[in-house]
Amino acid sequence: MTLLYTEVEEELRTAVRDLLADKAPAAAEGENAAAWHGLARDIGVAGLLVPEELGGAGASAREAAVVLEELGRAVTSVPFLTSSVLATRVLLDAGYADISRLASGELTAALCVSLAASPYRDIPVAAVDADLVSGRFTGVAGAVGADLFVVPLDGGGVAVVEGDRARVEPVTSLDVTRPLATVTFERAPALALDGGSAPDALLFAAGLLASEQVGIAEWCLAVTVGYLKERRQFARPVGSFQALKHRLADLWLEVAGARAAARNAADQLASGGDARVAVAVAAAHCGEVAVRAAEEALQLHGGIGMTWEHPIHLYLKRAKADAIAFGTPGDHRTALAPLVGLPAPE
Repeated sequence: MTLLYTEVEEELRTAVRDLLADKAPAAAEGENAAAWHGLARDIGVAGLLVPEELGGAGASAREAAVVLEELGRAVTSVPFLTSSVLATRVLLDAGYADISRLASGELTAALCVSLAASPYRDIPVAAVDADLVSGRFTGVAGAVGADLFVVPLDGGGVAVVEGDRARVEPVTSLDVTRPLATVTFERAPALALDGGSAPDALLFAAGLLASEQVGIAEWCLAVTVGYLKERRQFARPVGSFQALKHRLADLWLEVAGARAAARNAADQLASGGDARVAVAVAAAHCGEVAVRAAEEALQLHGGIGMTWEHPIHLYLKRAKADAIAFGTPGDHRTALAPLVGLPAPE
């Protein structure tokens, strides 16, 4: 095991960062179709987790984590996490035959679970009758514009439903860069599959979401350091004040620790072994670090940080939303305790 980035991972990072700098130079609301087209079809990130024999890149969770770091750093609104990680993971486990269309970026899919769903708790399921699916799912990320819906079924397994067979109602969400929707099926024709575990996919996604949170925290730290070097007060750079130096040094240590935890989770997921401890540690820690980094960035930018025109508010909202996505830090700590032989937190 190594937490260091390989040459291939660094090359992937450079490609993704350069494309986002060109297609998504600043964080913005709404899905960025140009950025997704470039990521999915030019770089091939849509099929990173799909084996080569099925039309994908045959990469691992480590490479997917690198992409998520960069997407977190840019807070770009693309369906990589919801389609290429979460939904694709379920469909691969279920043996979905047409996975190559997702791997190529031709289609996107959304798993019908709430963004706030926990891998340690029961999730809502749909009823199926003669390959007709009925159910209602709230808080679904990636549903707006999805071509396919992956629906957990009562009794196990999942169903694949065409996007035009669902009623998708966008809802107001805190994070405007990752829209949520309510998805309703009323006896929608579906392809039922026996395999596929939504809780397992949620755990996998939670481990990789930690890398997105690291990207958010790194951007917030870097931008804040740069601003404090330029902002002057009493004829001195604000960053020269010792109290602020201490705050930034403490934040740097937290971000470095979060990066190590996220890299460990990605490495354990890539190895295919039991990654529950690594995922729980990363998910419990990285979410809180991202929120703290965004809050520090907002405050240390002073008045400009409070304006709508500055993108800090988008990073804070993404960090807040990510902190409850796929299980809260408390959920993961509670799950971690018995795995390492400790009493669960009160």
